[in-house]
Amino acid sequence: MAQRHKNRKQYFEEQAYTTQKYVMPYIAQIKPISPDMRILEIGCGEGGNMKPFIEMGCEVTGIDINEEQLGRARHFFDDLGFDNNPRLIADDIYNIKAEEIGSFDVIMMRDVIEHIPDQNRFMGYVGDFLKKDGVIFFGFPPWFMPYGGHQQMCKTRLGRLPYIHLLPRPLYQKYLEWAGENDRAVATRMEIYDTGISIERFNRIVRKNGYEFLDETLYLLNPNYEVKFSLKPKKQLPFLRSIPFLRNFYTSCCYALVAKKTSRPFFQNPS
Repeated sequence: MAQRHKNRKQYFEEQAYTTQKYVMPYIAQIKPISPDMRILEIGCGEGGNMKPFIEMGCEVTGIDINEEQLGRARHFFDDLGFDNNPRLIADDIYNIKAEEIGSFDVIMMRDVIEHIPDQNRFMGYVGDFLKKDGVIFFGFPPWFMPYGGHQQMCKTRLGRLPYIHLLPRPLYQKYLEWAGENDRAVATRMEIYDTGISIERFNRIVRKNGYEFLDETLYLLNPNYEVKFSLKPKKQLPFLRSIPFLRNFYTSCCYALVAKKTSRPFFQNPS
């Protein structure tokens, strides 16, 4: 698994595959996607998630604080022959104002919200970038799932044990050091330890900041597992997804589509 994450072009293509096959249809069930749309991805990394939107003709902007990743994104998109699309911005989202880049039909955050410090502040801020009838897509692994600490990216087998991230923070840090992870890897895991988010806390933060759910789907098998492990996505059974807190331990991924409550007249009731 760690080797897979080193091949960034492969990772780029895998992200594009899952977004085209699963994320875009998930969004489109409520908000159809058309070429005239403006798409913003926050935490875009190398940009694989943006590729299917660009191929459709959408105007796409990607923001990421990591200049190195954006450098690779520019290289990948140049190789594909895309001309000035996407627009890539290397900065902290809090340094960017809506009047500078405009508003968007869709804001996308796939495997990002669990990395953001002070998620409550973020949810209050990101709404400024939404059009009146805009939506935000979230896809994230709940903290308590087997690899909610993203330890699958560790270099050592001992570091990649499922559920090991649920140890008390000081013990988990000591364990990673003992397992042979380098200082950077340990620091990265501890950052995720501090920002990891449960399904319940995500729901509270969304509603507290004036959004409502247009849809929320919990997966036993993450849609991304198809391209990674040749496993078909599998949604949670109704009685399993209805058990508060415990559902975090066996949910590999949560998909959610939210909008500002004032946008409600623009959308049909989700099925």
